[in-house]
Amino acid sequence: MPSREDVLAALAKAPGPDGRTPLPESGAITGISFRDSKVFVAIAIDPAQAKALEPMRKAAEALIKAIPGVEGAIVTLTAETARAVGAAPAAHQPHKAPASRSAPIAGVKHIVAVASGKGGVGKSTVACNLAVALAKSGLKIGLLDADLFGPSAPKLFGVSQKPGVAAEGQKLEPLVSHGVKLMSIGFLIDEGAPVIWRGPMVMSALNQLLREVNWGELDVLVVDMPPGTGDTQLTMAQNVPLAGAVIVSTPQDLALIDARRGIAMFNQTKIPILGIVENMSYFVCPHCGGRTDIFSHAGARKEAATLNVPFLGEIPLDPEIRAHSDDGRPVVATMPDTPQAAAYIEIARQVAEALQVSAATAKPAPRIRFFS
Repeated sequence: MPSREDVLAALAKAPGPDGRTPLPESGAITGISFRDSKVFVAIAIDPAQAKALEPMRKAAEALIKAIPGVEGAIVTLTAETARAVGAAPAAHQPHKAPASRSAPIAGVKHIVAVASGKGGVGKSTVACNLAVALAKSGLKIGLLDADLFGPSAPKLFGVSQKPGVAAEGQKLEPLVSHGVKLMSIGFLIDEGAPVIWRGPMVMSALNQLLREVNWGELDVLVVDMPPGTGDTQLTMAQNVPLAGAVIVSTPQDLALIDARRGIAMFNQTKIPILGIVENMSYFVCPHCGGRTDIFSHAGARKEAATLNVPFLGEIPLDPEIRAHSDDGRPVVATMPDTPQAAAYIEIARQVAEALQVSAATAKPAPRIRFFS
């Protein structure tokens, strides 16, 4: 395992933010950490120079990756200590216009965000089974776990190995499970290890997980968003050409209040709402067959009608879904002929049809076949 001194020696070959001073001598390096032969480095910059300094970031990453014993590197640009590198105080820094959403990801036709206004509504389970259902329909599907602070994809897909590096371009090679290409920060750090990053580091890491992965040709990249309306959501909305968003909520008023905020954010950033999913919609007792609406019922359906957006369907609160998710066996893959899987399959069908409609004016959409 390389040492901090090894990393600094390698980075001495790269100029710092001023283009002249070697990076270790520039005072811009604010953190170096190690996990499982991976190296994580933070470089403080003036936010207004982020685009111009992207070649510096990539050069630093390449130098670290060339160190013997290093299996991967993530270098992030952060404004955490911008004054240390000569930037003006934050209150006086000029506003930086957001990057254009027109920059696509090579080979990816559609990017769909699965989002929720709050945590605990089962959004990641919905994203996982949506991706598997789309893949089983014959489409080429990827899933990016964009929740850097609470990644769920390793658990939901039953994957624990580390991603390799693609032969071309030093990009990360996504892992594959149930026909879905996967990338998550959870594959790069120890399970349970905290990610303690400020906003700029989050945005930089997210852009790398999006654009420095060898996704290949994908019909749809499903992005499992973290809950809320923070840095990750704004980064996705501003920097990536999202084809649309799927909003996940439970039926009760408390969850719907937060779902409205999420919908409002996507509306403000001109991202189409593909529809709302009501998760944990009802519970059917496995012993007596009686139905109980634990979290009320039909709240998301009514909200969709009020907001004039599609209602994609109801998913029950079911022990089988929970158990299979905990075991890394999505119900769409392992129980495809059950009512539990049917709910996800119907949602996937509607999402695929919405993407076809949006692409119809540009070029013929791929033919989609769904199983029953």
